[in-house]
Amino acid sequence: MISLEGRVAIITGAGRGLGREHALLFARLGAAVVVNDRGAANDGTGSDQTPAEAVVEEIRALGGEAIANADDVSDWSGAEQLVRSTVETFGDLDILVNNAGILRDRLIVNMSEAEWDSVVAVHLKGHFAPTRWAAAYWREQHKAGHARRRNLVHTSSTSGLFANPGQANYGAAKSGIATLSQIAAKELQRYGVVSNCVAPAARTRLTLATPGLEGLMAPPDDGEAFDQWDPANVSPLVAYLASAQCRFNGETFYVQGGTVTRFQSWAFGDRVERAGRWDVTELADALGRLDLGDR
Repeated sequence: MISLEGRVAIITGAGRGLGREHALLFARLGAAVVVNDRGAANDGTGSDQTPAEAVVEEIRALGGEAIANADDVSDWSGAEQLVRSTVETFGDLDILVNNAGILRDRLIVNMSEAEWDSVVAVHLKGHFAPTRWAAAYWREQHKAGHARRRNLVHTSSTSGLFANPGQANYGAAKSGIATLSQIAAKELQRYGVVSNCVAPAARTRLTLATPGLEGLMAPPDDGEAFDQWDPANVSPLVAYLASAQCRFNGETFYVQGGTVTRFQSWAFGDRVERAGRWDVTELADALGRLDLGDR
């Protein structure tokens, strides 16, 4: 039986949507949860601690332990403070779920520097900065003889892994997150840390802001029918990847409804070769024989 009993988890972006569902399930499985959320709008503007505090109240009503936290995970010192305050409050940190994100969709020819920088900051730096401070803490604990399984779970997206037009900032960050997870898996395994990534397909504020998805992701009219877009469908996978029993490291999983699919990472495909340097024209002819497929 999978349990998070006695474990301490930080979940970023946990005031709504996917993060909220993760936090509630983690609490049901016995974890003490830090509900990190600044309560910003979809585009990252504004702040409101009400959503995070509401999730904490839900967890406490279940008999669980939780605190709200509004530190900015895209800020270096904010991420450090998030990890430090967690350890000060609960005495340890076992799990970091990086989930916070915003959207500022725009075609490349229309995207501003601010739209690029803000999205990359919240998603990519907002994954790296907490990971860096958690990793430093776990290294110290491991060297001090307090070795135990620690877990990183990151949140990527098919928008990045499959290159969704109109989301150059979001997609680039989400692809970077999947790679960050793989690098963390290789670097931190010596300290007992496993790092994995999820690419969820679910109904959230961000996905509903994407043109064309609102109708597709609508809840079923029949209240008894399975809602394949319910964000709660994603949380069991996240909980497993956050458990001491997790057997994976460096993997990325797509999850929608009741389907979980493991991604294949970048791999070499077909090629052309010769014993020496190519002539440009000869290379063009050779490459012209490669199948372009459905790209």
